[in-house]
Amino acid sequence: MATDTQNNYLVITASGEDKVGLVDRLSIKIAESGCNIEESRMAVLGEQFAIIMLLSGPWNALSKFEGQIDQLGDQLGLTIIHKRTRQRERTQPAAPYRVEVVAMDHPGIVRNLAAFFSRNGINIEELQTDTYPAPHTGTPMFSVIITVGIHADVHIPTLRENFLDYCDDLNLDASFEPARM
Repeated sequence: MATDTQNNYLVITASGEDKVGLVDRLSIKIAESGCNIEESRMAVLGEQFAIIMLLSGPWNALSKFEGQIDQLGDQLGLTIIHKRTRQRERTQPAAPYRVEVVAMDHPGIVRNLAAFFSRNGINIEELQTDTYPAPHTGTPMFSVIITVGIHADVHIPTLRENFLDYCDDLNLDASFEPARM
C-alpha cells in the first residue's frame, strides 16, 4: 500500500475551446493540490485546446486534485478525464529514434507508417502531424514526426534500410535517426 511519501500517478486529458490562460489556471490548481507535472503535451487544433498530462504526488494530493476536477472543468470550459496509473516500467531498454516523413498530403500516411512499425514489433512513443501548403505551388503537404523505441536485439541498419525502402515505395520522403534528447 502506498504511503503519503510515495509518488502515485494520475493521467489527465482535457479539451475545450481555446482561451488565453488555460494552462496557467490548470497548473495553479495542480500545484495548489500538491501535485507535480511529470510530463505533458499540449496543442491547439483548430479552435480547440487539448492537453494530456502525467501528474505525480502522494495519494492524498492526487485525491485532492481529483475531487476538484469536475468543478475545474466547468470553470475552464474543459472536458477533463482522469485515470490513476503507475510509473512506466520498461522490461527491455529501448533506444529512441526519430522518424521524420514529408509527402504530398493524402489519406493513409499515418496508417502505413504505424503498420510498418507494428509489423516490426516497434512501439510508437510519440507522434505529431501537420499539414501545410508547399512554398510557391501551394500543394497540400503532410509532415509527421515520430519517436519510436527500438530494443537492443533489433539490427538497426537493416530496420532503417527496410523503412527507407518502404517509404520510397510509398513516395514518402523520410529520415530515420537516433533521437537527440
